[in-house]
Amino acid sequence: MYPFGYGLSYTTFAYSNLEVTAPAKGTQGEVQISFDITNTGKYAGEEVAQLYVRDLVSSVVTYDSRLRGFQRVLLQPNETKRMHFTLKPADLELLDRNMEWTVEPGTFEVRVGASSEDIRLKKKFTLIE
Repeated sequence: MYPFGYGLSYTTFAYSNLEVTAPAKGTQGEVQISFDITNTGKYAGEEVAQLYVRDLVSSVVTYDSRLRGFQRVLLQPNETKRMHFTLKPADLELLDRNMEWTVEPGTFEVRVGASSEDIRLKKKFTLIE
């Protein structure tokens, strides 16, 4: 079986410069995420960058990580493009013990890669109530 998001290409891609900007305070703000993708191969190609989020500590058991965005980009050889994602509060919600959707304060991990098993960049951020 292949991992979610698996695909083949005639070229290779490098991910770099992951930046995560979380709200200074509160759980209802947006989290801004950006990173670079570079075509390091000899041929033009398309890459589908995937954004996963993991809640590191929560009051209930959650998924290991959840797909929260993806974006296809066409790159020529040696070309670099900056990718941008925005996580809204709904992207970080979980169903708590009272069966209510909520965003809990805590530490989250952003994972960026070419598939669910090919994670190239990771960075943590914290939401403070």
